[in-house]
Amino acid sequence: MARRLLVLGGTAEAAELARAAAGELPPGTDVITSLAGRTAPAPPLPGRVRVGGFGGADGLADFLATERIDLLIDATHPFAAAISAHGALACARTGVPRLMLLRPPWTPVQGDRWCDVASFTEAACLLPTLGRRVFLATGTGGIEAFAPLADLWFLVRTISPPPAPLPLARHTLLVARPPFRRADEAALLDAHRIEVLVSKNSGGTADAKLAAARDRGLPVVMIRRPSPPPGERVESVPQAIAWLRARL
Repeated sequence: MARRLLVLGGTAEAAELARAAAGELPPGTDVITSLAGRTAPAPPLPGRVRVGGFGGADGLADFLATERIDLLIDATHPFAAAISAHGALACARTGVPRLMLLRPPWTPVQGDRWCDVASFTEAACLLPTLGRRVFLATGTGGIEAFAPLADLWFLVRTISPPPAPLPLARHTLLVARPPFRRADEAALLDAHRIEVLVSKNSGGTADAKLAAARDRGLPVVMIRRPSPPPGERVESVPQAIAWLRARL
């Protein structure tokens, strides 16, 4: 009988899944949550927590075998394409059943002024036509694409302080952890005289910064999420728990 679950985490859904698994799955189920360790520690999780990379698909496959992992749920961020690809390869090699817990993407609603782009580079090319004061709410991944835009000013928000200076000529760094309130996001846009917002389509529940941009009539450059690897997927923690129960 399957008893050991590995959760590839780092998202709110992954934390919720670990807590739900600890409370709802049969006694003796061992839950291991793996975190990349790139952001500041979140509240403690039940079960075992592993921090750090695996060393690619081969390293993850070795971990699955050594730790006798029975099931794997990939609950990483929709833009964490590398670890999701490694998870797919490692599970294919070891025969470990794999599920992706992937929150649905955001879709525009009435009043939104979205510019859908495929990459950070495409977003950077578009920005000068939309505004000079930019709220860059994408973290530091891919930020190098905006370095040539020396005439633009950026408000950059990150969950943790970046390990190195940002490669932007004109910017202000804001370190803050979600969730954020709509009124506070609106006040932030006003205080910094923001003219355009850049966001990754992380998806999930309604997002306060997008709502605030809609209220202000601001354009949003929305970076499309990468396509996930093939495999079974669900969009919610209860669906993931049901998948686990069917295999435990």
